[in-house]
Amino acid sequence: MTGKTTTLTLIRHGETDWNRVKRIQGHTDIPLSAEGEHQAVRLGARVAREVAAQGHVFDQVLTSDLQRAVQTAEPVAKACGLPLVRTANLRERHYGAFETRTPDDIQAQFPQDYVRWQTRDPDFTIPGGESTRGFYTRITDFVRQLVRDYEGQHLALVAHGGVLDCCYRLATGLDLSAPRSYPLLNASVNRIAFDGEHWQVLSWGDVTHLDDAVRDEINDKPAEGNSTDRVDPRVV
Repeated sequence: MTGKTTTLTLIRHGETDWNRVKRIQGHTDIPLSAEGEHQAVRLGARVAREVAAQGHVFDQVLTSDLQRAVQTAEPVAKACGLPLVRTANLRERHYGAFETRTPDDIQAQFPQDYVRWQTRDPDFTIPGGESTRGFYTRITDFVRQLVRDYEGQHLALVAHGGVLDCCYRLATGLDLSAPRSYPLLNASVNRIAFDGEHWQVLSWGDVTHLDDAVRDEINDKPAEGNSTDRVDPRVV
């Protein structure tokens, strides 16, 4: 690589009805809620303003092929006049038997697996699903390939909370078993960059384009829509 900086703008999909009740989605293909659709419109309007001001924002717009991400990405691609590239490589972690269930349901129906899940063991594989380490490897291998293929460009990646978490850990070197102390907010804008040798977090948790509270990943703690640096200190 020549050392040109490649920037990735990571966007979590808008809110779904399952986000509101903390129901695990994973690979289950859930659409945006009415609020999530509103968030996607606001996100697209933000990008359109940036295009009008700068003339150019993104070189490529890629999205998870799950519809909650696609619905969020469509206004972004439209604002940039770019085709939308859909890929299963940006899908959320596969939660297997946990999908369609709330954490309380999982604890009741899979008590031993629930305990293992809560230990944050990166090598625990959810029945029928992925381990944290396997998921992290899948996402980061794809991201590393992107920065090789699109060196020096600015890519928008519209995906899921778990994908954003993997990218943050890649950029900071945070261990997979370490608790999360940074937000993963619906329809948020988060930026990292790679200069050919080192990763850097440029900005994180920007939801200034939203006018209502937004939800964090898994624990769904509301965060105010006008904050750019809100952090959820709880272990999830």
